[in-house]
Parts: sequence; C-alpha cells; structure tokens
Amino acid sequence: MRKDLSAHGASRGCALGRARVRLPHVLEVREERIDDVDGELARLHAAIDVVREEMRTLRARLHGALAHEVGEFLDLHALLLDDPELLQGLDGLIRSGRYSADYALRLQRDRIAAVFAGMDDPYLRSRVDDIDQVIGRVHAALHRREAELQGVAGEILVTDNVAPAELAQLQSRGVMAVVTSGGSALSHSAIMARSLHLPLVVGAAEALQNINDGDVLVVDGGSGLLIREPDAADLRDHRARVREQARERKQLHRLRREPSRTRDGADIKLWANAESLEDVAEAHALGAAGVGLYRTEFLFLQRNEVPDEEEQFRAYRDLVLGMTGRTVTIRTLDLGADKADRTGLALRGEENPALGLRGIRLSLAREALFETQLRAIARASGYGPVRVLLPMISSREEVLAVRKLLLRVARDLRSQGHEIADAIPLGAMIEVPAAAIALPGFIGAIDFLSVGTNDLVQYLLAADRNNEALGELYSPLHPALLRLLYTVIRTARVRGKPAAVCGEMAGDAALAPLLLALGLEEFSLHPATLLEVRQAIRDSDLAQLRARAASLLRARDRKGIEAWVAANVAANP
Repeated sequence: MRKDLSAHGASRGCALGRARVRLPHVLEVREERIDDVDGELARLHAAIDVVREEMRTLRARLHGALAHEVGEFLDLHALLLDDPELLQGLDGLIRSGRYSADYALRLQRDRIAAVFAGMDDPYLRSRVDDIDQVIGRVHAALHRREAELQGVAGEILVTDNVAPAELAQLQSRGVMAVVTSGGSALSHSAIMARSLHLPLVVGAAEALQNINDGDVLVVDGGSGLLIREPDAADLRDHRARVREQARERKQLHRLRREPSRTRDGADIKLWANAESLEDVAEAHALGAAGVGLYRTEFLFLQRNEVPDEEEQFRAYRDLVLGMTGRTVTIRTLDLGADKADRTGLALRGEENPALGLRGIRLSLAREALFETQLRAIARASGYGPVRVLLPMISSREEVLAVRKLLLRVARDLRSQGHEIADAIPLGAMIEVPAAAIALPGFIGAIDFLSVGTNDLVQYLLAADRNNEALGELYSPLHPALLRLLYTVIRTARVRGKPAAVCGEMAGDAALAPLLLALGLEEFSLHPATLLEVRQAIRDSDLAQLRARAASLLRARDRKGIEAWVAANVAANP
C-alpha cells in the first residue's frame, strides 16, 4: 500500500528500487562454551587478521576525496582493532570463561559500550557506533561471510544509520540510495554521500517500522521525498525528476570553461578543496581559480612512521605542478580530534579531543616535525605560487610564532641553495569563535584567511554535528553564525585581505546567494559541487543580494533565514 514517509534530504539524486532493510546492529549470539581454547583463540585472531587486510585493501583502493574522508574512519577502525583493551579482553574471556569467540565478542562489545555510554562528552558517547562496526566486521569474518554492509544492484538500503566508510562499498555494489532513520544532513556520512553523488535521505523516523524487504521505494535525496509502493502518478513524477536532473547535469557540463561571474558582472573566485592529484586534475579541468585548501593529513594517516621532508616535498611539488601556475593553498597538518594516526603524533585518550591538542597547537608542540613540513612546502614554492594555511588558530601569538619559524626556514633553505619563492603568503583558518571575534587584532599578521564553517558552527553553537540528538541545532542557518560571518568578511575587506569560506556551506549551491549577500567573493569547495555553485553564482545579481543583506541579518531564527534563502533562490532562477 502506498505511503508517504517523512524524511530530510541529505544528498541530491533520485532513485527507484527495492528496499533492503538492515535492522539496528545488535550482536545476537547465544552463550556457548568451548573445549579447545587454543583453537578458538587461533580462529579469533585469524578473523581479526582478515578484517585488517580488508581495511588495508579498501584503503589502498580509495582515491581523491574518498582517500581522506573514508580513510579517516578506516584509520580509526584500524586503531580500535589494535586496541589492547579490546584484544586482551577477548583473549581473557576465551581463556578464563572458555567462551566461544562469537560470545566473547558480544560480551566485550557490551563492556566497552557501557563505558562509552557513561561518558559525559556526547562526541565520545557517539563513538560506540565505531565499536559496533569493528565488532561486526570481526563477527562476519569468523563465519567467512561479508559484513552486513552491502546490498545488491537496484536496491535501496534502509537502516538506522550508515558509517562514512560503508558508503563507497555500497555504491560499488550498485546500491542506488540510502535511507536512514537517524542522522543529519551535515554529518560526515552526508558529506561523503554528496561526494559520491549517492542519494541519501536522513531522519526517516518511521522507515524501519513501515518498510519491509522488497518494498518498492521512490527516494529524492534533494527534497527528502520518500514514498513506499508508489502509484502511477508517483512513477510519472519520478521519471520527470530524473529527466530534469539529467538536463541539469548536461547544462552544468557546459559550464566547465565559463567564468564564475554574476549576472551584473562581478567575478567570484571558486577555489577547489583537494586531497590528491586526482582532485587537482578535476579542479584544473573545471576551471578552478586554484586550490583553496589542500589537506596534508593524508600523508600521515594509516602509517607507522612520519613522512620525511623529501616525501612531503615531492607530494607538494607535484600538487603545484598539477595546477600549472594557479595558486595552491597548503594547509599545515590538522591531526587530532577525530583524525587519528598511527605515528603517535595525535594524543590518544584526551578527555575532550575536539578541544584538545589539534591543528596548529599540535604543530607548535612538535616544532621539529612542523619545521620539516614548512621546509617541504617552501621548497615546493619554487615550482609555482604557494600559500600556507594554518588550522585551528585562536590567537595572534600562534600566527607570529609560525611567521617567525617560516622566515627562519626560508633563510636556511636559501643558504642551502634551494630555490624558493620570494614571499610565501601566510593565512589563518577562522574556525574557532575566539579567532573570529579577535580578528581585528591580528589580521595585520596574516595575508589571507579562510573560514572553516564546519568547525565554526560546532564550536559556536556547542553542538557536535555527529550527535543525532543535536541535528536540528547544528545548522549554519543560525543568526549568530551569519552575523559572525558578516563581521569576519567585512573586517577582511576593510583591511584588504582575501577571505574565503572553505566549509560545507561553500559547496551548497542553495546557500551561494546567502554568502554573496554577506559579502563573500571567494568560495573554496570540493570539485564535485563546483559547477553547481558556479551556476548559482551566474544566476545571481550581486548588487540586489547585497541590498537585501540587512534583512538577512535581521532574521531572528533559523525559520526566518530559511525563508530569506528560499525567496532569494527563487528570485535568481
């Protein structure tokens, strides 16, 4: 029987397919005792080795943005898989309790989950999902079957939640869309789905109770439309949406060589965010002004040793050469929080990692490591224009310390006979509210700035974007954020310093008019959404939007801001 289900769009795209329902993960294993302890231990460790190899193989297959986004979660799962508490606890249960490996997994999972559930920090409480992912993989390997992540071609996965690392596997299996009962459009999983162009709807609270395996579903990841057992009219509408989206893609393709220019003739810079040479090649082909954010963490993740100067130099040099004279912005190491590494640089066990030793704080605490990275970046500047971007800046002192170190590095390299640029612009990421508020006091010490809205929203609103209970609170459409953005952009313009937005806001075409109204003239975004944002810019009249900025800043709540966005998107068809 036909039924409309309430949901929220998280990743654009239409899909029509059969439902594959995956119920919330519960490891239902009966208690079982064994006689052959050594044999059971060998069976368990063989399964763990299989999972390690699965994750290593998947990591090696990833390219571009996936190497960074999915890789972060695979790295975290690899660390959990090697955690002594998990492994020793499993061994102990099998040796002392003579439990089967399956039942030991269930008991150890429940032990660890209880510890996580008792934590005050909501971010750490949410990490129990990662424990379930790892335990589920090992349990599947014990029985020589695949972990219950994949559907098959033509199916739409319906589940309670989906991990970012699953999405690439789901898409490769032909899964057409994903429906989750929880989740947020601003979660890591939603960001990953958009990078993959995989339709995703979230917050479908009634989905698991009302959808069965084999039901036919219509999904629109843009509007959040979700229909069970569609009728003839629904199917006609679906075909119309598919044709319209195909037409839009064809039109967007024609914009690859067109300027990012508003209807009233204002040129807007579109930079690309990148993590790999594949991203660089795509950005170049789409006519990006340059690379506005190159994440260097991928060189450090999923390895046991820190990359030396020569390895880093070659990576940065190839990046610069790949942009053929267009400026490349290299962000210094941003490990910490949810970005785990195996080298021991990022601290484990911090009580509140999102507020801990991460970003520039970690680099300044590891000066020898930081100097090596700056040397590699400076050497790459001899091959084309390079800028250095500092993450997690919160004070003027941090900027001055880096500038002093960069000057010393440049002097040493020149004395050693290296060819480097005469000047390397130094910029700051504005993602800590303190930096945004104190910007007038230290903007003279930087050459440019880039606003990281993902973290700025999180810190400004005290809301973890991965905490489903806060999904409605975590939103860039908050009056406080827009007023802070307006102040930052205006401060930069008055002081003659280039300012970009590099968070998810910049890649959302629907929010382009809002950002233009606030005064933004530079966007830095993933290449996957560059053409959509270019189209939105070309449809906009900058003077009219700036004239409407006052009404936007007077909005008192999210509803008022959403109404402004809807009205101004409609006014710029």
